[in-house]
Amino acid sequence: MEVQSKHIAIEKSTTTKIHEVDFNNLSFGSVYTDHMLVSDYKNGTWSVPKIIPYQPIALDPASKIFHYGQSIFEGMKAYKDPEGQVWLFRPKDNHARLNKSAERMAIPELPQEYFMEGLTTLLELEKDWIPQSPGSSLYVRPFMFASGTGLHASPADEYKFLIALAPSGAYFSGKVKVLIEETYARAANGGVGYAKAGGNYAAQFYPTKLATDQGYQQVIWTDDHNHEYIEEAGAMNIFIRINDTLLTAPTSDRILDGITRKSILELAEDMGIETEVRKIKVSEVVEAAENGALKEMFGAGTAAVISPISAFGYKGEEYVLPELEHSYASTLKTKITDIQYNRAEDKFGWRYRVC
Repeated sequence: MEVQSKHIAIEKSTTTKIHEVDFNNLSFGSVYTDHMLVSDYKNGTWSVPKIIPYQPIALDPASKIFHYGQSIFEGMKAYKDPEGQVWLFRPKDNHARLNKSAERMAIPELPQEYFMEGLTTLLELEKDWIPQSPGSSLYVRPFMFASGTGLHASPADEYKFLIALAPSGAYFSGKVKVLIEETYARAANGGVGYAKAGGNYAAQFYPTKLATDQGYQQVIWTDDHNHEYIEEAGAMNIFIRINDTLLTAPTSDRILDGITRKSILELAEDMGIETEVRKIKVSEVVEAAENGALKEMFGAGTAAVISPISAFGYKGEEYVLPELEHSYASTLKTKITDIQYNRAEDKFGWRYRVC
């Protein structure tokens, strides 16, 4: 049946899978809700989004996504507080970054009203899917790709924008070990490293497999020239605490402008933690580990929020980080999640109420 919500048409599913889901035992991103949002770009314009039952997508074998990789995505989360109110965290920043990625990948930009109204309408419909067990949330995946056909190496003339939802538990369980990369590079100057392009992640899988074969969960990427400077991890921006100063690399053509990263920097400044956004030499981190000045390393991203790093490997050596009772990682994670779940004041204006 067809119903109307604001400007978004909703085709409701005749069945639901929600009763089959164990919301107290969720993995990350492997269970999907009953509905998804779809908009098509044709004849130079995006269609008004519509919500339909979650289903496979039919594509022509000549669709350019298969041949030239025009694909971008975002990662977000929806939260439900004890009163049942639904919240997002800085969603307009996600829309802005989606369009920044779209521009770099020659994909037409999506109007903000389609993104925000489509997203909030979908979440209102699927709010019963938002888990409330500790550490869980409803993961939100907006994405775009080239659906237009043709084997000529050029941008497509048709695209699809979708939002899928997945009730999820933690991305990482416990602390992670990382390997500082010495051979492969994630991105280069003038490239697409700052965009959330699918190909960025596909290119990471092989070096990450080599790292996991050595017992590490993630790679820390270094610059493409001499592998001299710390950049970011496979799924996270990286923060390094040397003595009482919190360091992170500046954003660039090579480094994603993480929304959690920006939030941590603002929170740390508000808390009086000294921060430095600058280039960080690998040798500086190794020296700090050897002389005891290295107190913490942690990753930051939407999926992981903040993930403490227990050890890092470099040039065949493994450096174990100390376990701190009151770490910056745990303090900052509590601050962010309390805002996200509406447990604390939001003096920054980051929280966005859906319903």
